[in-house]
Amino acid sequence: MASLLTLEEAQERVLALARPLPAERVPVAEAAGRVTAEEVRARVDLPPFASSAMDGFAVRAADLPGTLQVSGESAAGRPFEGRLEPGSAIAISTGAVVPEGADAVVPVERVVKLANTVEISLAAEAGAHIRPCGGDVARGELVAAAGERLSPARLAAVAASGVAELPCRRRPRVAVLATGTELVAPGESLRAGQIYETNTLMLASMLAAAGAEVSSEPPAADDEAALRQVLERGLAADVLVTSGGVSVGEHDLVRAVERELGVEEVFWRVSIKPGKPVSFGVRGDTLVFGLPGNPVSALVGSELFVKPALRALQGLADPLPRFEPGQLGAGLRRNEERDEFVRARSRVDGTALVLEPIAGQESHMIVRSGAADALVHIPRGNGKLAAGSIVRWLRLDAA
Repeated sequence: MASLLTLEEAQERVLALARPLPAERVPVAEAAGRVTAEEVRARVDLPPFASSAMDGFAVRAADLPGTLQVSGESAAGRPFEGRLEPGSAIAISTGAVVPEGADAVVPVERVVKLANTVEISLAAEAGAHIRPCGGDVARGELVAAAGERLSPARLAAVAASGVAELPCRRRPRVAVLATGTELVAPGESLRAGQIYETNTLMLASMLAAAGAEVSSEPPAADDEAALRQVLERGLAADVLVTSGGVSVGEHDLVRAVERELGVEEVFWRVSIKPGKPVSFGVRGDTLVFGLPGNPVSALVGSELFVKPALRALQGLADPLPRFEPGQLGAGLRRNEERDEFVRARSRVDGTALVLEPIAGQESHMIVRSGAADALVHIPRGNGKLAAGSIVRWLRLDAA
């Protein structure tokens, strides 16, 4: 039997076939979470005029210290019309236009206000408390690179720089299908041998959070004709994700039916635990993932393979999972043959991020895993990793 692919080899094969989807124009108000298809550049200087950073008085630095005549006001949206003359001051609010002739703003708390004059006893440097025109970004400068997800802050930057519409990658259309005659919907009465189907809900919510438009089918029975019908519908999507039916049992029919439907299998089985019998293939431009039916195996396979593919389809420059360093809170024995992914709870202890493995690591224990917020990578090898060892971990709630 051929040796299993390593995690890295499998991810490389997935990303080699996950090519960015076409771009579409998206209004900025609808672009949250989307990925830019091209560079976005500022259409205006920001700020578009020299503005005050404080409530106070716009002055000429050369006139200070001294007593100045108040000759007007510049408010946000209502600039002072005219020029500041020597020996004068203009009342100004935060964000308002600095009048022509002024080169400093004195905060109101440093001013003694009289009837129509202000006394300022301290000197001010030219440029004090003034936001220069274009100080944040100049017209034509880069606001967002191609291949960046538009976070709330990045989206605000795009809007503030005058961009009303921008090119983004189309969202991947993903079909999710759970297989197994034993599966029934939550809330129904369980008969002998039946269990509630949870993978569709879990996978759909995970993949939607990663930017996909997800559709799902009711669970499919372990029957070739029924499977063929729902798989054919799922293959119309950009990505088809199944759970269950990919191992070697008599009723594991998914891979065989997919072959009949023209799916070219790229790999089956990867040296990871849980999730070893994961499969990946293509039909035309459709990526096809077969995840194991055990819920934790499906979760791990989705994190390691499906979500990176979705990021690549959206054009993200770095689609692989973002592992972070952390410290093991308890010792763990390494698996000689497979990379293991342990569910854990993260906590902060002083300056250290500590990862406490949860009790119950079997791949069917989704309730135990529901308490975890971290997936800890334990590389294959001999021996044991002691408590305090530095390991890589993945946030389970990350897109």
